Amino acid sequence: MKQTAAFLYAHPDDETFLSACLIRQLADEGHVPVQPLATKGDAGKKNGDFAHLTNEELAAVREREMAQAARILGLRTVEYLGFPDGKLNTVDEQVYLEGIVDFLNRHQPKVVVTFPEDGGNFHPDHMSISKMATAAVLSGRCPSVRKLYYILSDTLTKEGHKPFVTIDTESNWPMKAEALKAHQSQIFAIQRYFGNLEVFPAARRYESFVLAWERGTLWPPFRKEQSVMDGLEP
Repeated sequence: MKQTAAFLYAHPDDETFLSACLIRQLADEGHVPVQPLATKGDAGKKNGDFAHLTNEELAAVREREMAQAARILGLRTVEYLGFPDGKLNTVDEQVYLEGIVDFLNRHQPKVVVTFPEDGGNFHPDHMSISKMATAAVLSGRCPSVRKLYYILSDTLTKEGHKPFVTIDTESNWPMKAEALKAHQSQIFAIQRYFGNLEVFPAARRYESFVLAWERGTLWPPFRKEQSVMDGLEP
């Protein structure tokens, strides 16, 4: 049975860095991946040919890039919550929460995927969307959600958490590389992280996800899963 999974991130390209192969896998299996983004990434570094753009112009570019990446990944829906890039921790939390709750209740996902509490790299925007996505799920106001996953981070590993779902990206690297290339305005940062996109980055081989909450239970006992959709009722 088709199920919906929501990927809650801060900026265009977060989804491709961290979960491109998971999103594509779900789409290929007939599920419905959807994505609300907190910002349009308009405060991102402007690379090369994009260095002259204003923030407003960069936002328009990044929207187009995200639309192209979404087609490659199989994302069914991308929406923007409209909050300021680089300043998510200044947004009124009630307004922020309402935006997320509204998205989740309109799309009725069974699964939510977002950053861990440390944002993966302590980026304030990443930490902010993690906090608010978690708050929305735990609020009880999004009854469709059954599972909440965090991207595996060094902090989670040090705390003893293990990935419930691990995806080997090697076989699907050409797809992921194509989606990364769609985010051309950020290509320098992408290449710093992944290297030459024509070469499979063995050091970035896996996409890993920790089950942080399931049906009212925080940090459920560890188990290996084949998919984030495992264990969901029809």
